[in-house]
Amino acid sequence: RPSDRLLEEKTEEILGINKNGMRCPMEQYIIKGGNPLVGEVEIGGAKNAALGILAAAIMTDETVKIENLPDVQDINVLLEAISEIGAKVERVNRTTVLINGSGIGSVSVDYEYIKKIRASYYLLGALLGKYKRAEVPLPGGCNIGSRPIDLHLKGFKALGAKVKISHGSIIAQADQLTGSHIFLDTVSVGATINIMMAASMANGYTIIENAAREPHVVDAANFLNSMGANIKGAGTDVIRIRGVEKLHKTEYSIIPDQIEAGTFMFAAAATKGDVMVKNVIPKHLEATTAKLVEIGCEVEEFDDAVRVVASKRLGCTNVKTLPYPGYPTDMQPQIGVTLALASGTSIVTESIFENRFKYMDELARMGATVKVEGNSAIITGVEKFTGARVSAPDLRAGAALVIAGLAAEGYTIVDDIVYIQRGYENFEEKLRSLGAEIERVSSEKEIQKFKLRVG
Repeated sequence: RPSDRLLEEKTEEILGINKNGMRCPMEQYIIKGGNPLVGEVEIGGAKNAALGILAAAIMTDETVKIENLPDVQDINVLLEAISEIGAKVERVNRTTVLINGSGIGSVSVDYEYIKKIRASYYLLGALLGKYKRAEVPLPGGCNIGSRPIDLHLKGFKALGAKVKISHGSIIAQADQLTGSHIFLDTVSVGATINIMMAASMANGYTIIENAAREPHVVDAANFLNSMGANIKGAGTDVIRIRGVEKLHKTEYSIIPDQIEAGTFMFAAAATKGDVMVKNVIPKHLEATTAKLVEIGCEVEEFDDAVRVVASKRLGCTNVKTLPYPGYPTDMQPQIGVTLALASGTSIVTESIFENRFKYMDELARMGATVKVEGNSAIITGVEKFTGARVSAPDLRAGAALVIAGLAAEGYTIVDDIVYIQRGYENFEEKLRSLGAEIERVSSEKEIQKFKLRVG
């Protein structure tokens, strides 16, 4: 079937396997900087919302249609994991998928998938809710600091599940899940969505306090409600859930990706460009927009688009990452790169993940003046970056280093772009459409060809 083949091809692409079954050389981006980004760019569906929604889709035995899926590696790996446990996954096209969970024969997820993406832990809440049993290996994903799973487990236990960690897997099971009052010690998007899924098919009434308020929590709740769940209060810090016996089919379109949108907004700022970012929900971008305005960009908001113009050298600011509606941790490297080119000294404080400053060493190779002290980075702006060979330490930092390369003088090579492909759809194509000179390459020969072509 063509849809199966599409899934296989995606997986091979993710694992870096070529047509002869051999592993491909690692890919890189080569960038010639110095062009301001100008034009329009269309934003895809939100990766972090889609991961929770795809897991929730297996909670009914009827066919669910999900649209506006981003075509990125994390999504394709999770679809593989879902089909591996017996659900029927059919790709209608690049951004639409049909999922039917009636054929699930196993509640045990293979480690192969988990080590690639952290969010496969959402299958815990989905399987536990539907089958009252789940077995999922401890998660992998980007190495940006410890993201403890204990809050997820605390929630499952409160609903009456027995939870143990055995041979590297989390095993949760219950004769019956019963609604409960759960207070999360810290705000956690993953735990909020996972508990919400399990509780939506528990007996009785669940209250989650100190719940995460992120747009993707709201999107996952709206999706579950469209399948017949009874969830109220998503988007506030208290979510109330009345369990239902079963869920039914639905058709649902995922919200636009606020982090992809913010990345292009900062790319416009750092390159002194003028970019219209389309298919967004401006409300979700408020923290990002506020900082761009503060450092001297002009930001114009429309119903479903924002335009960012940077006509002069930007100024400094201080920023601290916080749970939504605060400034997002996933937008920290992008503002860090932009402030490294601004006039004056800025302080960036990371209060969510402790390993989020690994890109600063790479930025210093391009001429940035940065000093990391504990969970803060002190950034003194420089006039310009010069191209260098750098390595992407994780997904968002990788995207930020691409922005640095676009703003730099000369050529920049970004290694380990597999991280970037985990969360950005057609990244280089979208940048090229805005006038960037960037190409994905995997050999010295291709790098030389690029240099000859762009001169």
